[in-house]
This record gives sequence, C-alpha cells and structure tokens, in this order.
Amino acid sequence: MLGNNDAAASLAVKDMSRARRFYEDVLGLQPVDEEGGEVVTYKSGASTINVYRSEFAGTNKATALTWQVTDIDAAVADLKRKGVAFEHYQMPEMKQEGDVYAAPDGHMKVAWFKDPDGNILNLIAEPGAQKH
Repeated sequence: MLGNNDAAASLAVKDMSRARRFYEDVLGLQPVDEEGGEVVTYKSGASTINVYRSEFAGTNKATALTWQVTDIDAAVADLKRKGVAFEHYQMPEMKQEGDVYAAPDGHMKVAWFKDPDGNILNLIAEPGAQKH
C-alpha cells in the first residue's frame, strides 16, 4: 500500500536559525514551506525534508538522511569548502579513501557528516545506479 506513495525525511533540530543557515547556505536547499518558525520543509530532488524544532534533536545515533549522488568525491570536496567536517567510522569491510569509504568490490562509495544538531547525514554513490 505505501510503496506507491512519496515519503519524507524528518530531522529534529534545537536551533532553527542555525539549522536554516546550515541547510540553506551550506547544503544549498531552498525552503518550499514554513510553519511558524517551528518547521521548514525543503525540496531536494523529488524528496522532501522536514526540519523541525525539538528538544530531542541530536539523539539519533544512526544515519537519518542519505543523498544519492553521481560524483561523491566532488560532493565531498564542495561540502568541505563550505566548512563541513566528515565523520570517520571503524568499517573494516570498507576501504577508507580520505573522507570517503569504498566497498571492496567497488559497487558503492559513502561519506558521512553531521548537521549542527548532530543528525547524521550521508552521501552515497553507486556506479551504474541512476540518480533519482
């Protein structure tokens, strides 16, 4: 039933002004809707990202949002120029190449970073996969 419907990511933040600077100025997202300073909705490709104020921001210890990109090295370099620091994790099954991790068989590359509230975001590139 739900497989034919769009889905949206929801990210909790403590400071909406700081979050907006990050999502708009650093990541380049444009707001498409706002609800009284408590929720901002962004469009990213065909996806929707809802950023909302919550006292529980930053408590999720898992990846909250993934962008599929065609050139992960260029995307990482662009974000680093904008001051984004990338996360490094112990992943013995993957080869670390700077801030990017590659699967041994080359079927994917991934890189993780956090927003100012600690939400874990990532980029993934899968050679041969079409960007949606």
